[in-house]
Amino acid sequence: MIKIKLLLYVLLAFSAINCAVKKLPKVHAKQQQTNEVVHHKSKEIIDSDYDSNFQKKWVDSMYNSLTLEEKIGQLFMVAAWSNKDSIHTNEIEKLILTNKIGGIMFLQGSPIKQVKLTNKYQSLSKIPLFVAIDAEWGLAMRLDSTYRYPWNMTLGAIQDKNLIEKLGLQLGKQTQRMGMHFNFAPVLDINTNPKNPIIGFRSFGENKENVTQSALALMKGVQKSSVFSTGKHFPGHGDTETDSHKTLPTVSFSESRIKDVELYPYKKLFKNDLASVMVAHLSIPSLEPRVGFPTSISYNVVTNLLQNNLGFKGLIFTDALNMKGASNFKTPGEIDLEAFLAGNDILLFPENVPLAIEKFVKAYNDTIITEKRLEKSVKKILKYKFKAGLNNYTPTNLTNLYADLNKNENTTLQYELYENAITILKNDKNILPITNLENSKIAYLKLGDDTNGAFVNTLKQYTNITEITGDIPEVLNKNLSEFNTVIIGYHKSDKAWKKQDLTDKEITIIQEIAKKNNVILDLFVKPYTLLQLTDIKTLKGIVMSYQNSDIAQIVSAEIIFGAVPAKGKIPVSIAPNFKVGDGIKTEKINRLGFTTPENVGMNSDILSKIDALATKTIEQKIAPAVQVLVARKGKVIYQKSFGYQTYNKVDKIDNQTLFDVASITKIIATLPLIMQYYSEKIINKDTRLGEMLPQTVGTDKDSIKLKDLLSHYARLQAWEPFYKKTLDSLKLPMKKYYSTVVTTDFSKKVSDNLFIRNDFKDSIVSQIINSKLIDKKVYKYSDFAFILLKEYLESVSAKPMDKLVQDNLYGIMGMNNTTFNPLQKFDVSKIAPTENDNYFRYNLIQGYVHDMTAAMMGGISGHAGIFSNSMDVAKMMQLFLQKGNYGNVQFFTTSTFDDFNTCHFCAEGNRRGLGFDKPQLTKDGPTCGCVSMQSFGHTGFTGNIAWADPQTEIVYVFLSNRTFPDSNAPNKLSKENIREEIQKIIQEAIVQK
Repeated sequence: MIKIKLLLYVLLAFSAINCAVKKLPKVHAKQQQTNEVVHHKSKEIIDSDYDSNFQKKWVDSMYNSLTLEEKIGQLFMVAAWSNKDSIHTNEIEKLILTNKIGGIMFLQGSPIKQVKLTNKYQSLSKIPLFVAIDAEWGLAMRLDSTYRYPWNMTLGAIQDKNLIEKLGLQLGKQTQRMGMHFNFAPVLDINTNPKNPIIGFRSFGENKENVTQSALALMKGVQKSSVFSTGKHFPGHGDTETDSHKTLPTVSFSESRIKDVELYPYKKLFKNDLASVMVAHLSIPSLEPRVGFPTSISYNVVTNLLQNNLGFKGLIFTDALNMKGASNFKTPGEIDLEAFLAGNDILLFPENVPLAIEKFVKAYNDTIITEKRLEKSVKKILKYKFKAGLNNYTPTNLTNLYADLNKNENTTLQYELYENAITILKNDKNILPITNLENSKIAYLKLGDDTNGAFVNTLKQYTNITEITGDIPEVLNKNLSEFNTVIIGYHKSDKAWKKQDLTDKEITIIQEIAKKNNVILDLFVKPYTLLQLTDIKTLKGIVMSYQNSDIAQIVSAEIIFGAVPAKGKIPVSIAPNFKVGDGIKTEKINRLGFTTPENVGMNSDILSKIDALATKTIEQKIAPAVQVLVARKGKVIYQKSFGYQTYNKVDKIDNQTLFDVASITKIIATLPLIMQYYSEKIINKDTRLGEMLPQTVGTDKDSIKLKDLLSHYARLQAWEPFYKKTLDSLKLPMKKYYSTVVTTDFSKKVSDNLFIRNDFKDSIVSQIINSKLIDKKVYKYSDFAFILLKEYLESVSAKPMDKLVQDNLYGIMGMNNTTFNPLQKFDVSKIAPTENDNYFRYNLIQGYVHDMTAAMMGGISGHAGIFSNSMDVAKMMQLFLQKGNYGNVQFFTTSTFDDFNTCHFCAEGNRRGLGFDKPQLTKDGPTCGCVSMQSFGHTGFTGNIAWADPQTEIVYVFLSNRTFPDSNAPNKLSKENIREEIQKIIQEAIVQK
């Protein structure tokens, strides 16, 4: 029986050698299970340094198969680039074939080229190579076309360490996808020196506990993906004022201080199975008494301290041996030998491998290197190669490489990280988040020389923001005198090691403006920049956004307006104003925010199919321009614009372009005002029209109830082409009703150079009141109801409708792109045209309401007239989803919304709620037929829909100018079911109910 077992072990060892040398494919699943059984049965009898008996046999057999030079070669990990020429590639190949090096560390290049080189290099190596990368903030630290995550100092502001572990997992997956085995992270340096030129933002901060917990989380995530983490820079590079790439920095702390602070994170990570450590090039007299002797080649540090005292048994890397902190001390070859004798296992970035191997062989022959010492490191390396799966090496697959490295989950996590990192450091009189938008006049001033587009654009999603430029404080203060809040954004390059200091002029500008204005300073730079501001008393708010990435800018704007609460705590002290851990929490104000679909349980790839339908709409001339917005759970997850103002493809539209929303006016202007009066119990469902409009008393409209009026169940006519009665026999506007110039009696503008009589509005209302009711009480969609409701609102409030909606709704909600008669506020170039009118106004209708009746009422009516964009419409729909609350303002009671979102006449075949349209009861209707019966919204004649569903918490807005150039042309938008098909896609994209 013993002989059979021995034979089995021999066969297993032979198989392992064969796999490694010939690069056989991975063993079959059954064989893997067998290996696991051997591991389980042998656990109690094998060497404790090995995870399984099979692992030990493989390591021993590989070690015994190597020559002395091949064993020594395993100690070297050379630097490789994928963006260099064939000369460099040939040099690496020679090192693999001739010197049998053990690993490569990739630096700059591109993913495809690197993987191709990795596969090529691996095919040449007798024992599969270790492949490593220094990617502290993601592969983008080294590779183009890859994702860049926040710096460690940004992560150090995050209190929820599970997010950092989540980041580590994604980093590990991407590293593994590239066929690599080590990521030289996390940085464990505790950055107690703000002047540190090389660590700084690479550290999680200056508090040892926070650094430890952050680094531990990152390490756990990375190593869960079967990639090895490397803690660095041992024993601690955090308090230096020089760069070890250029010289040998000195750390003057006592041994007890180093053990208490600098070594603290290492001890914790060692207990949690950190795979490897990188030793720094430092001069630390308290640990190594020899003057100017680098820690990386110090036996006291690498062997006595790291291995004997701290008990670390993982792989030990030197920092790069070409760095001046090491290379200035000894020549190539000699420095490598010294590093090995000190106790390092892997010699990183050697400058001359052949020479180093010669010196190693001589040292071995001279018994300076013992077989036991060589065996210790080489077998440890082989053991970790086994752990990395290199005993069953397979080449890295190139298929879908870029897609795998740049998944949607990267951006999804990025939002979460910044939402938890960005820190409010000062908040005098609760200036943050900004509330009372109706009374706010906000200016924005940019400082710094980097981009700020995402920040400004997001700020403008919440309210009017006026951009101010200039660099003379006196002139700036004069220009800012009309504003009550000034946001100063300091934007510097987000690239590593870029200078981020404020100039003297910028400091003066901040200080002088803050003396005379309510200033919120938002810094998109490392925290230490704040040290330059010695006097911050006059600043009302300080936001530390850490980095100038687009997502940092978006989230920071959200925090300023309360769509996201502030959670971060600064990970370093900014003496004398802020101590480590400072950070003011703010509450979320329920305004719309922004994120990725995945963060709200949606699928980005499915949602992206909307693009094709929107593009089809443009290409097939269904509409010249389209805006689409989708929000879920209070977050905008899709917001895009397609096409041009007209089919000539000259004026491209964007998310700020205004559209005539036609009948959507009913639910984003008239209806919420009615709901406010309903909420205040001024009116109720049974209030008669006669009680609301005295001029209807004694008519057949007197007894119409509000419930019937809003449900289109009041027997009113659908509409009346009032404009036709104002045209002469040639179908031209009659002078009796119109003037080509503005006068006292003709002041209401219908279109360019056409003004209607001021009193014609009264004539329209009179005609509606005197119109004949339809014979039978059936559902009949009617504009008349909302025209009459507008008259009621103006009468009861003693305000014109446009002022009423601005004061009661839009100003408070930040709907600054929503208005009647937009040409009074916006340039015509910002508005999509709706028609080339050849039957009434004989003009291009752009900036004037398309609906003829609304136009004849001066552009302001209860049934049409509003111009808006998708974001503003979404705000109102979100207000409804939140049952009357937006921005923490309760506009009407929740019970009011419930009453209005009820289908009161469904039993009679009328699908309508009170003012809201509802899903169809039969085949035809406004929706895809795939939304809940709780959902509600409205459509518009010009090619629009606004729809919300309480069940899924989704808001969907589609705006277009499908009526251009001819509103009488067939409605291809409806025929092709474009809006409904998009709604289907939105429903299909839901992955979490």
